[in-house]
Amino acid sequence: RKMEENQLDHETLSCSICLDVLKNPVTIPCGHSYCMNCIKSHWEREDQKGIYSCPQCRETFTPRPVLKKNTVFAALVEQLKKTGLQAAPAGPEDVACDFCTGRKLKAIKSCLFCLASYCEKHLQPHYDVAPLKKHKLVEPSKNLQENICSKHNEVKKMFCRTDQKCICSLCLMDEHKGHDTVSAAAERAERQIELEVRREKIQQRIQDREKDVKLLQQEVEAINHSADKTVEDSEKIFTELIRLLQKRSSDVKQQIRSQQETEVSRVKDVQEKLEQEITELKRKDAELEQLSHTEDHSQFLLNYPSLPAPSESTHSSSIKVRRLRHFEDVTAAVSELREELQDVLRETWKQSSLTLTEVDVLLSETEPVSRDGYLKYSCEITLDPNTAHKWLVLSRENRKVTRKAQHQSYSSHPDRFTHWRQVLSRESLTGRCYWEVEKKGRVYVAVAYKNISRAGSGNECLFGGNEESWALDCHQNRYKFGHNNIWTSISGPVSSRVGVYLDHRAGTLSFYSVSESMTLIHRVQTTFTQPLLAGIWVGFACHVEFCEP
Repeated sequence: RKMEENQLDHETLSCSICLDVLKNPVTIPCGHSYCMNCIKSHWEREDQKGIYSCPQCRETFTPRPVLKKNTVFAALVEQLKKTGLQAAPAGPEDVACDFCTGRKLKAIKSCLFCLASYCEKHLQPHYDVAPLKKHKLVEPSKNLQENICSKHNEVKKMFCRTDQKCICSLCLMDEHKGHDTVSAAAERAERQIELEVRREKIQQRIQDREKDVKLLQQEVEAINHSADKTVEDSEKIFTELIRLLQKRSSDVKQQIRSQQETEVSRVKDVQEKLEQEITELKRKDAELEQLSHTEDHSQFLLNYPSLPAPSESTHSSSIKVRRLRHFEDVTAAVSELREELQDVLRETWKQSSLTLTEVDVLLSETEPVSRDGYLKYSCEITLDPNTAHKWLVLSRENRKVTRKAQHQSYSSHPDRFTHWRQVLSRESLTGRCYWEVEKKGRVYVAVAYKNISRAGSGNECLFGGNEESWALDCHQNRYKFGHNNIWTSISGPVSSRVGVYLDHRAGTLSFYSVSESMTLIHRVQTTFTQPLLAGIWVGFACHVEFCEP
């Protein structure tokens, strides 16, 4: 009865908006109470209408009521908190207590042995009763029923390593008879160790990458500072150069105009003298013409001796008409200067471009020289079930693919390969990536663009048979490399493990035989235009597993 009273107190002192115990309670004119912030937020959404309503009874108010703290409710809430019975009711997203009657409270723990969830009150026996203390408590979970075998209605306390699934004890005597089985706790303990090792590797990689990012950030700052300083200096230099060219242009112009004035003055002096001579000759010619028309012979003979004889011209022999070439030498000199300047600028720009290229080369890291160096770029790759051909089985958390002789019950999917026994990775690969696969039998180790065709038996769907994919055919004691359906035989040491190194930006794809040492099998130098996916083609009764980084 006391618990029912406490439950009633909780309901009475709960806000119907947030469903939690009232915080800073206020009571509006209709008598209903809310958290101050909750009712304020509700009324702020009604400001445009100018009419304010109660979320429970829908009574309306105009104008907006002034909110005042309800001191009685506030005191009750404080008293409820002191009693420790303020557990919140379960919301739609919460896990509800399986033992609460009436209004369910929010669970704070789930028990893996009882397969039930408990609020704080109903959980107390697990802390007080000796047998219950041995139960495994975890964070509240809605998926407890997944721990029950649907066939035998028993708790799944065993793990089948053969089929990689949790089973109950009765399954051991049924379809899992003869399989490699251990307790779920033992498998969890073993995988927990593996998980910690993987976490350590990932955390180390995170630290390494953070150091790399910091170094690259410093390099970016250095590049930006150098570029800004260079732009500033070059602008000053080019401004000075332009000023010098403008001054030289002004000087040349002034010299040309001065020479022009001198030459024109000289020519005009000569021209003026010639014009005076022409005027004098015309006058003498007029006198002779007049005498030639005299009919009186005596008069003609009398006047003729008094006319002066024509004098020899002092200019006609010295003046020659020639093509004007007065300033062509200057034009040629300026043209020559322009060509020399262009050559200097072209050579300077070429040297600048070479310097930038050298900087770019220095910034890009060199390819690793040891396996440890490659492992720094290790990436975790998992296979996408939606792409797997129906004769392929994925296992080990989708890192292993095995070819079977019968169809699997896969659903139809547009990404699935319909003819070739192939599968692609979930992860898109860019930047620098390295991964290793452990193989048995004939397989293709490949990379492909996401837009590679999936439906049909043509080369457009086969790894290595088109422009969208690159594949290494690993077959017994030989290799073949294929791209765009051009296959090349390659010699190299054969091992069960193949390493793949991708430098997407540099356009490098390398395949290695990995044993006690790494031996390069084949390297491709190209330009990748899209992110890549890892791919596997599997021969009959063969399998491939992506190794953990």
